[in-house]
Amino acid sequence: MTRARVPILMYHAVTADPDDATRTLSVTPEAFAEQLAVIADRGLTPLTTADLAARWRTGRPLPVRPVLITFDDGYEGVHRHALPALTRHGFPATLFVTTGWIRGAHDTGGGPDTMLDWRQVRRLAESGVEIGGHSHTHPQLDQVGDARLDAELIRSRDIVTGELGAPPASFAYPYGYSSRRVRTAVRGHGFAQALAVGNSLARRAQGPYALRRVTVRRATDAEEFERLLDGRAIGRTFARDRALTKGYAVVRRTRGLRRPV
Repeated sequence: MTRARVPILMYHAVTADPDDATRTLSVTPEAFAEQLAVIADRGLTPLTTADLAARWRTGRPLPVRPVLITFDDGYEGVHRHALPALTRHGFPATLFVTTGWIRGAHDTGGGPDTMLDWRQVRRLAESGVEIGGHSHTHPQLDQVGDARLDAELIRSRDIVTGELGAPPASFAYPYGYSSRRVRTAVRGHGFAQALAVGNSLARRAQGPYALRRVTVRRATDAEEFERLLDGRAIGRTFARDRALTKGYAVVRRTRGLRRPV
């Protein structure tokens, strides 16, 4: 299975009433439940991020039809709506928390919608959801200086470790942006693997620090969701996103030349 192409699904908020900031990247609880039913009906086997990476790292075989269910940021609906649906199917998942956005201790504010609190994060972990890092304040990590980069990674790692009793093994880059410098820092601060976006299927050849995901959003209907699982017409589905990303890359490269030390 070394040439396997694995769909890693990227979710954000699961809510019937999203804020404007999260509307596009949210899904309704009903849509999420229907998507899990499709995964179950088609005989796919969900894995955590750590499990997938460990299998590729050691050569242990993958299930015949693996899939990953991941959530970014730490929205409250992951506990309220997604966890019951995951539990009904017995599916594991991975949640990447922006530690400064989680309510309670360490909260620096800035969360774009209603966020989880640490009690809910612990409940998710106890229920089989892998908890990974997603920085502390959600900056574009390739645009910050080395000191800020290290601080974001260390604080994220240490807070998750302190709250859950074990260090996070996996990381997801805020906005999906990384660079060789960022990936080296993520590895150096103890994360064993990391996820980008890319909107294509993950392959072992991408390496453990640049595994790609596909975005599930409010406009993803049943037909498109099945295409994402199969890897069919993904290029066409995200053509506009990729065009915008290429244009923005020029701006980001210019900003990177002025990156603070």
